[in-house]
Amino acid sequence: MATVTLRGNPVEVAGKLPSKGEQAPALQLTGGDLAEVSLASYAGKRKILNIFPSVDTPTCAMSVRKFNEKAAALSDTVVLCVSADLPFAQKRFCGAEGIENVATLSTFRNPAFAEAYGVKLASGPLAGLTARAVVVLDADDKVLHSQLVGEIADEPDYDAALAAL
Repeated sequence: MATVTLRGNPVEVAGKLPSKGEQAPALQLTGGDLAEVSLASYAGKRKILNIFPSVDTPTCAMSVRKFNEKAAALSDTVVLCVSADLPFAQKRFCGAEGIENVATLSTFRNPAFAEAYGVKLASGPLAGLTARAVVVLDADDKVLHSQLVGEIADEPDYDAALAAL
């Protein structure tokens, strides 16, 4: 079990983050229209999975804003912002912020995603949500880059994620 921190306090993370060179685990998540989404839904595209606890926190909101800005210049790439927030909350946030270049996906019906991707917070006040992580996949869903952010309140390394493409 991995460990990250939340404001300096240790938090256990269940599962194993996919490593560079591995095939990404299958995923089932819920899109903004409440339809089930899988990696096949984005077949032929490179994918950046921006995984975080909740869009209702400042760092998580900032990561969605920054990836939205950076995604506008990417070709054949989709940024998937994944959290446990309900699709309604994700849609409300994106509408209020003018975010149009990322797709938001929810784990609310598919909690197995968190452990399959090694981001399930297993202890601490946010237990049950996801840790902050970025996983970059090529068009065939092979992992090009992954980062489990050591401090949940810190932003991910955007440059490293984009450089992997």
